[in-house]
Amino acid sequence: MKSEYSPQWIGSVQPRKQRKYLANAPLHIKHKFLSANLSKALRQKYGTRSIPLRKGDEVLVMRGSFKKKKAKITDVNVIKCTVTIEGLQRARKDGTKVNIPFKPSNLQIQSVVTDDKMRFGSVPKTKAAPVKTEKKEAPAKQKTAATTPLPKKTEVKS
Repeated sequence: MKSEYSPQWIGSVQPRKQRKYLANAPLHIKHKFLSANLSKALRQKYGTRSIPLRKGDEVLVMRGSFKKKKAKITDVNVIKCTVTIEGLQRARKDGTKVNIPFKPSNLQIQSVVTDDKMRFGSVPKTKAAPVKTEKKEAPAKQKTAATTPLPKKTEVKS
């Protein structure tokens, strides 16, 4: 893999190349890495499993010491691929409070900001339930002279 980002790069088993791909990706692609999965209710509503996080979305922390905490996103850092959540802070040694960066893979979206209409233009609507139609049996075809095979002619050797 070259030193700069390449859209032709398909993948590698080597973790160093995977990390390099994530680190060197341009911001419009890194934005897609900021996707978190939706809650089951939102999955059915929007017909998709995950969407990129935005400021104002309400998320549930699924992993770590803040597990099962629900709060809104205050900041999205596309460069570092992290988000900060309101009210979830850690105290430094000098006593100051610092926001904790979370990876999107450890979060689940509970409610979505719907201010931007273009955000859901790219998200497909729910798929309509397939309509069950009973197959009607076609009436049996009558054999006609055109559809019946002709007997094969056999040649007689003399």
